[in-house]
Amino acid sequence: MKIILLSGGSGKRLWPLSNDSRSKQFLPVLRAPDGSPESMIQRVVRQLRDAGFGQDITIASNAGQKGILMNQLGEETEIIAEPERRDTFPAVALACQYLSKVRGCPDDEVVAVMPCDPFTTDGYFRVIGEMAEAVRQDRAQLVLMGITPDRPSSKFGYIVPEGKGETPMKVRRFTEKPPVEEAERLLEEGALWNGGVFVFRLGHITSISDKYQKHSDFRGYIENYAQYPRTSFDREVVEKARDVAVIPFDGEWKDLGTWNTLSGELGSPSSGNVVMGEHNSNTHVVNELGIPVFCDGMKDAVVACSPDGILVCAKNDTETLKDYTDRLVHRPMYEERRWGTSRVIDCAEYPDGFKTVAKVIAIKAGGSINYHLHRRRDEVWTIVNGTGLLALDGKVSVLERGQTVRIGAGMRHAVKADGELTIIEVQMGGVLSEEDIETFPWDWKDR
Repeated sequence: MKIILLSGGSGKRLWPLSNDSRSKQFLPVLRAPDGSPESMIQRVVRQLRDAGFGQDITIASNAGQKGILMNQLGEETEIIAEPERRDTFPAVALACQYLSKVRGCPDDEVVAVMPCDPFTTDGYFRVIGEMAEAVRQDRAQLVLMGITPDRPSSKFGYIVPEGKGETPMKVRRFTEKPPVEEAERLLEEGALWNGGVFVFRLGHITSISDKYQKHSDFRGYIENYAQYPRTSFDREVVEKARDVAVIPFDGEWKDLGTWNTLSGELGSPSSGNVVMGEHNSNTHVVNELGIPVFCDGMKDAVVACSPDGILVCAKNDTETLKDYTDRLVHRPMYEERRWGTSRVIDCAEYPDGFKTVAKVIAIKAGGSINYHLHRRRDEVWTIVNGTGLLALDGKVSVLERGQTVRIGAGMRHAVKADGELTIIEVQMGGVLSEEDIETFPWDWKDR
């Protein structure tokens, strides 16, 4: 069985730690078994490996997340990056065409699609194995996972099976995020939450994909990605399938999509440079800033501090945060990349329109930034820790602590770290845009 993990989303509900470049699944706020920090996607991949599925994972994501995925999961991670965001059906179709055209998987290969961020137990992955076996036995064309509800909720879609009995159960109908009153009636019918897990044979999805475009090689699907309709996998595939069944999962399952739900799994009331007073109750503080935070006299609250902003909110009110983030979000101040991290520490605009942005660039050992140039800005680098190599307009030199390098607009440059390398980068110019970048081939092995 092949696993397709869907990794998408934006940074609205867990602001200020999450942003457009670091969605909730990448926040290292959980704890791994050895006590080290772990993100939601790292936890799920670890659980998949423990369940024996680790060699068969493909991640369907967008181009903007490719760097952070490689940083958290490793350079060898198999990532299919959609050229633009077009909802879940195009993302799954593209990943399936990759499995077919590049990996050479046959049409009868069993494929499971699942989200990358459920907080769940090992039993969840055993159910996925049962779903795969049901497809292998041709007991259904498409098998879904239904989460046994613990309450009527309007946050989830519902799957209504045809009675109760031996699994997989045939699906009678779907109801998308009903009001609580209707959800109560659905529970009386034995309805399950739609867990967003789908198992099918590869050829079923590639044949649906072929209705929109058909190419002899995978590159054609990348270049013509916009030909796919902007629609969900549920709407395009699940609701149109002639033979759909469901297998329930009755175990711990949480969507850690708000600070209220996430705080219950943090393990400690505080992380980072935090001092907690004696008069807090059910309060969690997460601090990603270097400066100290003192918290006291807070009840049922969450405090989160990052370079993107500071949140102080009652836990029960955190679900409304997404309604305000459009007024709060500006350029991402903290980003994870394939090579390490970038953090904005200051930005300014002067009366004549001249702008500056100062960043701390932390490159991990062996990491390298692509050979590139900027047309509309100059940069000054100050090396504050570590050693590495600098390529500047084709010439290679050694970087050491204390050095300062000026990189003018139009100059091609790349950097590679020996050990961990830390650079203070100051950007200067009238236009400081992340889109102002052109990349070029460069191979450090030849230098």
